[in-house]
Amino acid sequence: MKGVIAAGDRQTCAAGVTALEAGGTAVDAILAAAFASFVVEPPLTSPAGAGVLLHGDRQRGFEIIDFFAATPGRGLKRWPELDFHKVTVDFGPTTQPFHVGKAAAAVPSALPGLLATHRRHGTMPLADLLAPAIRYSRHGYMLGKQVRWVNELLEPIVTMTPGVREIFCEDGAIAAAGTVQYNRPFADFLESLARDPADGMRAFRDATLAHFGPACGGLITAADLDAYEPQVRQPLRARFQGYDIVTNPPPASGGGLIAFALRLVEQLDLGSFLGPDHVTGLAEVFRAVSQARLSGYDENIGEPDVIEKLLESSNIDAWIGRMAAHREERQLGGTTHISVIDVKGGAASLTASNGEGCGYVLPGMGIHMNNFLGEDDINPRGFHKFEPGTWMTTMMSPTIVLRDGDPRLVLGSGGSNRIRSAVTSALVNALGFGRDLDRSVNAPRLHVEGDQLWFEADEAHTDASEALEAAWPGAARFPGRNMFFGGVHAVGRTEAGLVGGGDRRRGGAVAVAGGS
Repeated sequence: MKGVIAAGDRQTCAAGVTALEAGGTAVDAILAAAFASFVVEPPLTSPAGAGVLLHGDRQRGFEIIDFFAATPGRGLKRWPELDFHKVTVDFGPTTQPFHVGKAAAAVPSALPGLLATHRRHGTMPLADLLAPAIRYSRHGYMLGKQVRWVNELLEPIVTMTPGVREIFCEDGAIAAAGTVQYNRPFADFLESLARDPADGMRAFRDATLAHFGPACGGLITAADLDAYEPQVRQPLRARFQGYDIVTNPPPASGGGLIAFALRLVEQLDLGSFLGPDHVTGLAEVFRAVSQARLSGYDENIGEPDVIEKLLESSNIDAWIGRMAAHREERQLGGTTHISVIDVKGGAASLTASNGEGCGYVLPGMGIHMNNFLGEDDINPRGFHKFEPGTWMTTMMSPTIVLRDGDPRLVLGSGGSNRIRSAVTSALVNALGFGRDLDRSVNAPRLHVEGDQLWFEADEAHTDASEALEAAWPGAARFPGRNMFFGGVHAVGRTEAGLVGGGDRRRGGAVAVAGGS
């Protein structure tokens, strides 16, 4: 075997396998897969979105390349009339509001982030890594069932303007699953990028300014684009069940909240038994995580000691006390993820997002612009409240699990606020209960915000569902697996070889390079 990859679409996986088969590293594979995902998973990710990449190996160590979004508006004396309005996405048992329009677009950072990653760590020519994405764009890709379902959920956005309709629709309606789709303007752009990356970036920059600047109702300025640079950070490290957990550090909030949740799970011994007590206990853990966030954790995440304070033993004990009191009173979230391990022990974990997209494209490029300024969960102070140039916080939590310094498990998830619950649940399943990766990422999940619980019913264990409903009046019950709860895609190294698990909530796929 030359490596294994898990992602949100089999065509994304195939692009990564192409790089691994050619002798590329985990980083090469994740770059090829990421560009392919821009084509085959267009509602979830985009070159005009953002992302966070965790990568490394035992010898070189591990690093985060953070290319999440920054708030625009540098140099503006006064704001223009903003193109910004609300849409509501219906998940069935629950709905979620988002804001779109040109003023919903933060500084686009996925493309500069991936190109910076290639300059630092790529071992294959950029043109080779872009080849699968170019092929899918020009000669066609098959629209997956889960991606089509996301398109349907986001119907108010993906049909909003002629530009997005060209990407998502056919004959005036959202394209059906199994349809062969094309994005030839994007193929043209990628070919120019392969020939001359600097020239391609200039074209991307000029189009962004021309169509998302103040003259068009947006906020992005030349100063914003000139100032933006991906950041290299040291990962956050935590311990769980004898493993080292390596994940996303501040100013992201997701990694620290996952570490907090795992400390509570371990202290309460929730990873040692299954059944109603486990799921109700896990719900209480997620409630504590939500309370920690709502109490100002996100707003103070830039302070160097905020995570240390959150994880102090005395603080953990205090939270457990509050959880016990709560149980007595009560009678006891557009993102995708790619995970890769290569044959040499290199590992890479990339979470990338376009939000839900703002409903406008870069004309002539086939690129849907992000709407990060229109997402409630990463704008806790309200919309357009951050100073220009602020690095936005994110729940993105690309994660690598180490045993004696060697990568044993690579995972992450999409899902907005639900990322923290999805990744925590998968880690508990895999490391606590010893489940295989497929079961770990596809087991029923739950999530808590404040006092609201959402959960997936488990037909095999109705007693667990009944216990949750008894403990949480007003809980939102999903009758089956739902993309609302994220999409964890994981790969691992076991004694038997390389393995993977793709989350079927989001079309998860696994592919092995050089093996059957």
